[in-house]
Amino acid sequence: MNVDINFLYGGAILAGTASALLYARKQRWVDAALALAAGASLATLLAAPTAPAGSAQPILLATAGTSPAAPDDRLAAALAHLPAARRDTPVEVQGQGLYDAQWRDMPVRPIQWKPAQDGLLWLDFPRSLPLGRSFALTVRRGAPQAGWRLQLLAENGQVLAESRAAAAADTLTVQWQPPLAESMVLQARLLDKDGKTAGQGPVPLRVLDAVPLQVQGRFGTPSFDARVLNQLLTDSNAIVDWQTTLGKSLMRNEEARAPLTHPNMLVADAAWLERGGLRGALAQVAQGLPLLVLGGNADDAALWQRETGLKLSAQSATTEQEDTRHLPFAGATLAFAPGAQMPMASGAWQPVARDKDGKPWLWQRDWQKGRILWLGVRDWHRHAISEPTALGQWWQQVIDFAALGSEQKLRWLDADPMPLPGLRTEICAQGVATGGAVTVGQEALHWQARSERADSACAALWPRAPGWLPVRSGQAESAVYVYAAQDWPAWQAALRHDATARYASRSAQPVAGAIEADPATRAAPRAGEPQPWATAVPRWMLGLAFALSMLLLWWRERR
Repeated sequence: MNVDINFLYGGAILAGTASALLYARKQRWVDAALALAAGASLATLLAAPTAPAGSAQPILLATAGTSPAAPDDRLAAALAHLPAARRDTPVEVQGQGLYDAQWRDMPVRPIQWKPAQDGLLWLDFPRSLPLGRSFALTVRRGAPQAGWRLQLLAENGQVLAESRAAAAADTLTVQWQPPLAESMVLQARLLDKDGKTAGQGPVPLRVLDAVPLQVQGRFGTPSFDARVLNQLLTDSNAIVDWQTTLGKSLMRNEEARAPLTHPNMLVADAAWLERGGLRGALAQVAQGLPLLVLGGNADDAALWQRETGLKLSAQSATTEQEDTRHLPFAGATLAFAPGAQMPMASGAWQPVARDKDGKPWLWQRDWQKGRILWLGVRDWHRHAISEPTALGQWWQQVIDFAALGSEQKLRWLDADPMPLPGLRTEICAQGVATGGAVTVGQEALHWQARSERADSACAALWPRAPGWLPVRSGQAESAVYVYAAQDWPAWQAALRHDATARYASRSAQPVAGAIEADPATRAAPRAGEPQPWATAVPRWMLGLAFALSMLLLWWRERR
């Protein structure tokens, strides 16, 4: 039974004081002093800690060689004891520590831990992506190594992509473009310089049907570049409203297959804008629609400086080779000729993308609610046959810079990098109402607000088995992959390493504050904790004083 320690030492003081007053009424001054000494020593003994301040025995969390998700008896006992330990009790961590979900359930305590990154592995990849986007998997090791390889394998074991470290490196990336919209569990394999497997595990991926991009295209003259861009957008299932001026009174229109309810961007060449379309385009930009200017055929530098503040510099024909931009994509290097007029970074106009030599090729400025981007290269149509994949990836990057995101009422978030059976994980989303219903598997949950995620809501769950776990909220559906306990042990160790480092950074501040803080602002001890004023005298001396006082009183009463 737990009894409030404040009640006990308060009672001891009260009993000692009352006894001393009774003896004093009889003018038995020695007995009164002995009663007061006995009460004071007993009260101080009850208030004193069981060990001198600052020397509490640490709680050992031996996580080396065992998984905190399925702890052994020794680790389980330590985890159960930690929440009830004194606030100044240090935690000694052996190994990489606990998972983030476990540390969050623990009170802040001083920590003794020597971090080490040997044998750790970090994986970074999107859990879902729209069809047509390239999937990129990045693996980082705790220490650089030479000659190691990273392979991405299909579910049948076929090698989809491979990357090799030519020199000593700690990071490798592989890219692959999924052909279909489906959920799949790929495999990633690490090979050392001798070709032996250094690690392998699942890589879950959900390829989703892409929301069609809505693009307005306006061109003052026909060109191969515009034709290739139109083909790339059409092949990606974009909804395109395309107009090309063929002559003074002749125009070719390509009507969109569906209404443009939420246009993502306006693409226009400089020639169309210079011939009267600029002011109308700027009015659309002011309302929030991004404008991508294809500046390869720009001619009127004064107009651009007057209307948008963009300073253009004419390119010399003799330096075209030196000014060529070289962009590496998908294993190829795309060489683009610069436009006839190239922007100069000044004022609101700043470069947002550069080639491998550091030369800018894309500039941007904000314009009221929207923004204007200037593409300063041309002749990309020359790569449409020789490097179609690289050209598509480059244009995808340009669109990512320029276009607005598609309207989505609900957006799923990747809250937990590696859900495991038996450990608490969270499902998070933006655009959901707190308290709304969400179904995970067969379990009905509700969205809850999180202080660290002000713009989203989450639902906590404890997965029971590995595999895909379907998630549904209203009409929106998703899925979360739960890893098996034996999957990616080096990645699990790295996640525990990072979580322990975050816990250590949190625990360092309260501990230092408790020692250095001003006494007037220092936090008061909680009920049941030792009082700071009771640590000056050792407990054995307090016990001896109480016993001697009581024995003397007994002897005097007997006499």
